[in-house]
Order: sequence, then C-alpha cells, then structure tokens
Amino acid sequence: MSVIKRNQQYPSIRSLVNDFLSADRFFEKNPFFNESWQVPAVNIKESDTAFELEVAAPGLEKKDFKIELDNNLLRISAERNEEKNETKADYTRREFSYSSFVRSFELPMYVNAEGIDAQYKEGILKLVLPKKEESTAKKRKEIPIA
Repeated sequence: MSVIKRNQQYPSIRSLVNDFLSADRFFEKNPFFNESWQVPAVNIKESDTAFELEVAAPGLEKKDFKIELDNNLLRISAERNEEKNETKADYTRREFSYSSFVRSFELPMYVNAEGIDAQYKEGILKLVLPKKEESTAKKRKEIPIA
C-alpha cells in the first residue's frame, strides 16, 4: 500500500480554476494568478522501514509550516505574509504579499504516527514516516522439521 495524495483524488475548485486560467491560451504569464497559488511538488519514497516525503518549498521558514495528523490524514500547510514599505523624497510605495498552500495525504494504517519526524533545510521540508515494526518485512527464516 502506498501513501495517497488526497488532493489528487478530488481536486479543489481553486486548483481547477488555476489549471484553466494558468494555461498559455490566455496570457504567456497570467496576471491574475501568480506563483503563490501553486502547490509545491512532493517526492515520496518508500523503504522497508519508512516513507519519506520531500516537499519543495523554497523561500519559506520553519515557522511558516504547520503539520497536522488527524487519524490517518497528514496535512502539510504553509502560510507567508510579507509587507514591504519604501519611502523616498517624492513617493511612498507599499506592497503586500500573501501565499499559502495545503497538501493532504492519507496514510496507511501501518505508519507509526508517534515516530514522525520533520526537518526543513535548504528549501526542502523532509518528513520521515516510520512503519510500525510488525509491518516491516521480516527476514526469511527456515524452519527445521523435527
């Protein structure tokens, strides 16, 4: 069994509108939706003992992320607000920026929720989801016949 991307199964209205309006048929670069609406790419690796999720989220800080586990639903979200003020002799410029994303994954029942570990380094959020010991592959053992 593998980790299931929930937002891939049932795309949200926002993602459908985003996909439609971000297409090159209207503008080379769509002025209505910028890159802050994009959902980051996620790499999922499975080994005998754990799953590893790598979320590509450059430009964020640890404090911007929120990771929640509700039953077997893992939810990774981030939100960033930015405000820039610039004052010169003749003018004042003020810019606001807001970006956020949410990714949800339905975890298999054999993930050890207590052992989940998360680290953010160089633009990559890495989560290690260990498997419960009883679900890991056991070494083959020959049983002698008495």
